[in-house]
Amino acid sequence: MTSGNPTELIMIQLNFNAFAFRRNLAGITQEQSLVQPSPGGNCLNWIAGHITGSRDGFLLAIGADPLPEGRYARYMRGGGAITGPEEGVLPLAEIAADFASVHERMFEGVATLSAGDLGKRAPFSPINNPDETIGSLVAGLVFHESYHIGQTGVLRRLIGRDGAIT
Repeated sequence: MTSGNPTELIMIQLNFNAFAFRRNLAGITQEQSLVQPSPGGNCLNWIAGHITGSRDGFLLAIGADPLPEGRYARYMRGGGAITGPEEGVLPLAEIAADFASVHERMFEGVATLSAGDLGKRAPFSPINNPDETIGSLVAGLVFHESYHIGQTGVLRRLIGRDGAIT
């Protein structure tokens, strides 16, 4: 049961997403993470890096310390498909470790937000919304990563692994 505090509800959602992310990546090798789905889409490595990079970008909006600048540039929208080892492609184990680090800092940062903070103008908007607030930004982030975390479950099965969440 929750108190109904908006930041508490956000933290619950972030924890559910982190649980599913970790489960879906468990036991996946670097080679498996680079398998390109057919007829199209992004590989598991790109999806995991994209989720981690998106969370890292949000750290700036809540005043938390991000990862080194540019670390996830290869994984941002428009970065193109990853089809094998190439410059900027990170090992899946590093992506998972970065996700854990970012999750901890994000969770701590969100816990400090008040209802008033959620209503403040966001420093950026991924959808170019001139009225973007911290609250709408985090709501969009949670939806965005939930969408992609669902993809990690499908990609896990496409590479021949059993489903991780049953």
